[in-house]
Amino acid sequence: MTKPARRLSMTQWDVFSSRPLEGNSLAVIHDARGLTDTEMQALAKEMNLSETTFILPRDAATERERGIRVRIFTVQEELPFAGHPTLGTAFALRAQSGAEKIALELNVGQVPVHFEDSNGKPPFGEMTQIDPTFVMQHDREAVARATGLRPEHLDDSLPIETVSTGVPFTVTPLKSLAVMQNLQIDLNRAAEYLARTAGKFFYFVTRETVDREARLHARMLFYNGEDPATGSAAGCTAAWIVAHGVAKPDERVLIEQGVEMKRPSRIFVRASFHSKSSDNRVVNVRVGGNSVEIMRGELYL
Repeated sequence: MTKPARRLSMTQWDVFSSRPLEGNSLAVIHDARGLTDTEMQALAKEMNLSETTFILPRDAATERERGIRVRIFTVQEELPFAGHPTLGTAFALRAQSGAEKIALELNVGQVPVHFEDSNGKPPFGEMTQIDPTFVMQHDREAVARATGLRPEHLDDSLPIETVSTGVPFTVTPLKSLAVMQNLQIDLNRAAEYLARTAGKFFYFVTRETVDREARLHARMLFYNGEDPATGSAAGCTAAWIVAHGVAKPDERVLIEQGVEMKRPSRIFVRASFHSKSSDNRVVNVRVGGNSVEIMRGELYL
């Protein structure tokens, strides 16, 4: 007699977009209780998306106090935090409850997501990431060697800087949209450099944009190819643009990403300036956008 299959409810969301087939896709497993770490990693590999999230329901009192437990996996590893999985999972939970605020307990800690509804527009969600750590600034020549870019491609009016709001990204400003659109980097050399300098990935940005409403155009290349929208890196960049005068404190600005992949994403960011902060000048990093459900079904194990 064969063992009965376990059935796992799942939905798939396009995050940082209000339109289907745009933004960054996310698979959400709605009740992952009983799954092992190995099974979660294998399911993330099966989904073959940038990330897959696993919701681990708990009793109501614990969830009120600590948040809803969620784990995040790429095709290769578990992450302590990631932006589009956090936002997309919160949208998936809100679809069941209609709540105005949902707090997730991630490996990095608790991350709240607030929702806005107005004038018949698609719901907008905004997460508050943990306060940023400004890890280090980088030598342009060293970054050029590590990535295979030419030094003159790098924008020398802004620093290359590693910032973390849970995951450290090395924010790397480029001079032009043309360089960004033809971006190719040596991933192996880049990974070696990042391993030596406490960064996870490079996040390339330029102030030349496709959409006039956008403040920055961004790309993120990594071991799974290219990411259409990187909310964790956008949070780091929110802190970076306020610290270096690209945006005013608490000004909500648009980062466009995924354009070259034909998966355009709209990531809205803002951060506050705290003059009395002893560790970081910038606090209250917020990253928001829309999400749309594209698929639902069951997995059998």
